[in-house]
Amino acid sequence: MINILLSGVSGAMGATLQQIIAANPDTQVVAGFDQKIITTLPFPVYEDLANCTEAIDVIIDFSHFAAFPTIFGFARSRKIPIVIATTGLSEADLAAIDEGAKEFPVFKTANLSLGINLIAKMLKEMVAKLESGFDIEIIEKHHNKKLDAPSGTALLLADAINDGLETKKDYVYGRYGRDAKRSENELGIHAIRGGTIPGEHSVIFAGNDEIIEVNHMALSKKVFAEGAVKAAQFLVGQAPGRYDMAMVVND
Repeated sequence: MINILLSGVSGAMGATLQQIIAANPDTQVVAGFDQKIITTLPFPVYEDLANCTEAIDVIIDFSHFAAFPTIFGFARSRKIPIVIATTGLSEADLAAIDEGAKEFPVFKTANLSLGINLIAKMLKEMVAKLESGFDIEIIEKHHNKKLDAPSGTALLLADAINDGLETKKDYVYGRYGRDAKRSENELGIHAIRGGTIPGEHSVIFAGNDEIIEVNHMALSKKVFAEGAVKAAQFLVGQAPGRYDMAMVVND
């Protein structure tokens, strides 16, 4: 049985994760971490992790970027493997991840969906054949409560595209003004926010007289929760280092 500490337990993803973890015979939540204390759950929820005494095999972090330094510092101090699904992290946070991964297993991915990670792999191969003659744009859509823009997934897809190109693209975030003509080396990234959209990403290759469009739609939060649990199971027992969803896909 894998004992999980769930960070961000009071959020919508926290609730979905509890259901997915409970339905898996090999996993259980033994503790939670949140700014909001909840006493109605079958496990303790800590505001101060110094009080946490449970035996923890892995941490799943689906919280707010402001809480990330606390949960990551706790994981690092105890060398507990951590799955990081929180987005909007700062450069300092990313640097801390790189340093921490030298000491214990750290799983960081912009998107826990199997489909998105397969698309990222496919895009890297596609752009090598479409480098000349096609303008590339990414459009991402999310619910109206999402804080960061563009999404981490949009950047993951953009980075996958650039990884496959000899001449790297410059990212342009939206366009506005009377002199916003597209330059040849741009990769446009656009964010839409509204309603309860779980997540939708489109990559558009626009050429002369033809358009290729690659789409991915998440129809519920369950796809991300299931990916997080798979990542946690994968991470337990790994050596110190950086891990991501592409490694789970290829495992």
